[in-house]
Amino acid sequence: MRSALYTGNSTIVVEDRPPVPPAAGEVQIDVAYTGICGTDLHILHGHMDHRVRVPQTIGHEMSGRIAAVGAGVTDLAAGTPVTVMPLRWCGTCPACRAGHQHICQRLDFIGIDSVGAMQQRWTVPADVVVPLPAGLPLTHGALVEPTAVAVHDVRRSGLGAGETAVVIGGGPIGVLIALVARSVDADVVLVEVDAQRREIAGQLGIRTLDPAVDDLAGEVAAMTGDAGAAVAFEVSGSAAGIATAVELLAVRGRLVVVGIHSQPREIDVFRFFWRELTMIGARVYQRADYDTAIELLSAGRVGAETLITHVEPLTNTAEAFARLRGGGNVMKVLIDCQETS
Repeated sequence: MRSALYTGNSTIVVEDRPPVPPAAGEVQIDVAYTGICGTDLHILHGHMDHRVRVPQTIGHEMSGRIAAVGAGVTDLAAGTPVTVMPLRWCGTCPACRAGHQHICQRLDFIGIDSVGAMQQRWTVPADVVVPLPAGLPLTHGALVEPTAVAVHDVRRSGLGAGETAVVIGGGPIGVLIALVARSVDADVVLVEVDAQRREIAGQLGIRTLDPAVDDLAGEVAAMTGDAGAAVAFEVSGSAAGIATAVELLAVRGRLVVVGIHSQPREIDVFRFFWRELTMIGARVYQRADYDTAIELLSAGRVGAETLITHVEPLTNTAEAFARLRGGGNVMKVLIDCQETS
């Protein structure tokens, strides 16, 4: 069985590993596709070495079919198309007891804190397996996890029909947030510096602005009758992104922090006071977000074919990471875990 492993020092290698048979309460999956996301790039850059047990197979955006089930698993069967919601919580910490299991204080994020999906056969606990509709292409199924991120972000924002939302950052998650926001009948504009990402977003019918050229405040004012945006999603992970998001918010607007900021950022606290703004954190997802994500993908409301710009065989995983790091005409890259040549 081939597996792509992060070995430290910004290195990914593909090598043979023995498959792990499913124990009681586990499921073995023939992995079809695994997406590379921003978190995986953070792992490659060494930013998560305190969590990843090197060498380790990574990856958590995936789809596949069940190959075998362990003893006691009665509600899942071989051949079923599935994805995985890669969160395991302790059930006993204060967050779990308060009903916030998805942000458990001892959370095991599978693919980061434990073995992930960039391999041909992956064995996981049965309770993280999520069946997919039979008619959903498995390439699209690999987008359930990032779409669920976007669904959770929009749900956390409280965004409603007729409200204006600004999305700062047009990578895969930013574009998905814009699409999910549009699905609740919000008026959406996406701010992105990269011309090719703006082009892809435009192909999906998303209005885009270039912060190097466009008058962002003027454009948003024109959209809102000088009020400003009800919600700003900061997805870029940059200091400029935070500043821009705060500037564009209306009175009592909501700032949703989605991007991972690896260092503290300065924020205009006076503007928060003066306009009675609210800052909201949005991390991962809950099962209801997965269900909504599957519905949106099944209904063709996510534009999966446009978002998926590259599919690479498992043996080319290191090259796929390099392609994503290098920018260019790249949006979502999938690893075909059954194609090894």
